[in-house]
Amino acid sequence: MDNKPLAGRIAVVTGATRGGGRGIAVMLGEAGATVYVTGRSVRGMPATDGRPETIEDTAEMVDERGGVGIPVRVDHTVESEVKALFERIRDEQGGALDILVNDIWGGDPLTQWETPFWEHSLEDGLLMQRRAVHSHMITSRYGVPLMVARGRGLVIEVTDGTDYRYRGNLYYSLAKVSTIHLAEAMASDLRPYGVTALALTPGFLRSEAVLDHFGVAESNWRDAVAKDVHFAQSETPYYIGKAVVALASDPNVAAKSGRAFMSGDLAREYGFTDVDGSQPNWNDYYKTAFPSS
Repeated sequence: MDNKPLAGRIAVVTGATRGGGRGIAVMLGEAGATVYVTGRSVRGMPATDGRPETIEDTAEMVDERGGVGIPVRVDHTVESEVKALFERIRDEQGGALDILVNDIWGGDPLTQWETPFWEHSLEDGLLMQRRAVHSHMITSRYGVPLMVARGRGLVIEVTDGTDYRYRGNLYYSLAKVSTIHLAEAMASDLRPYGVTALALTPGFLRSEAVLDHFGVAESNWRDAVAKDVHFAQSETPYYIGKAVVALASDPNVAAKSGRAFMSGDLAREYGFTDVDGSQPNWNDYYKTAFPSS
């Protein structure tokens, strides 16, 4: 098997400072890709309170895995910054863009769980849409034309869940369902141009912030299962990264255009595992643990 199946490919991973975005960028690098790592947190100027991760850190991790990491500070809610990013890629890569992963989120501190929408902060709810939906729309608006011009490419909308059901908070639910529909709608528009668009979700993601929440590190994460039994089914950010690599390496990925997928289901289909050799599948577990949902 080719251990660098994406050598020569050009990728953009937005929101790659930490979490799933970082995992995706690093795994693309391991597969040989050149990855533009974007986000707002740079060394000396963190954009998220209490979080030390930066896009430079992620880019270095991409390099260490054998890819080429290029950190670019971009606020994806600012059209001029997004436009400048893709103009730079056009100039540096001869117009080539093979993979675009829209992973901007920023909604966790804005979500008031167990609060009806009429009591929820409207300002925070609208800002969530700006960060997690509008940013994706702006980014695709300027990134996708590079793909259309070459008649090929893959756009991945990272979300939470694979369906349109309510997710416990109106604003959160709207943001996550909207990204699924963005993939579906873009796929329809892009089908005549040879470009694929789909949505992808992790399961219970063992991100840096989640590990901190449970007071554990990746090395002893299982200690937190005593606090939350469902945490035993969690996955590293590299698992969804491997899912992206599998999709980007699949010559028949166009057959998946317009649909939504989960990392664990794709692991079963393509035969990859998480970094510890496990193959968690949150879809299967959720159906068993919450049969009435």
